Amino acid sequence: MKTNKPPKDKRTKAYKEWKKKYDAAPKGVGDTVEKFTEITGVKKLVKWVAGEDCGCDERKEKLNKALPYYKPECLTEEEYSALDKWFSAPRNQVSHSWQIKLLGIYNRVFKQERKPSSCSSCVKEIIYDLEKLFKTYL
Repeated sequence: MKTNKPPKDKRTKAYKEWKKKYDAAPKGVGDTVEKFTEITGVKKLVKWVAGEDCGCDERKEKLNKALPYYKPECLTEEEYSALDKWFSAPRNQVSHSWQIKLLGIYNRVFKQERKPSSCSSCVKEIIYDLEKLFKTYL
């Protein structure tokens, strides 16, 4: 059974292989377009016609930046511990200090810039996304 979960011990060969594969995954539409043009032979043709500096790399980076794939960052040990503490106890409310802590983790991992909110739906969405990510480590 294959899994996308990272091994817990970062010193192992399994973790290093997982990390290499994670980093090699397409970052956005630009990587997908490049792969398609390589497979079909279009990239070789363009390089033959336009030369080595055909602008493909710049276009790829612009497309990746404009249309990135959803790829959260890995949790740090401190973030993992905080989420473990949070999800190990049943909760009905989110204190302001916990909201700030969860929001900090969410913004870094998902590359967002969300602010604290009194909107319960917004807070629930953040917690739901963090819980999905946290469960990938279990």
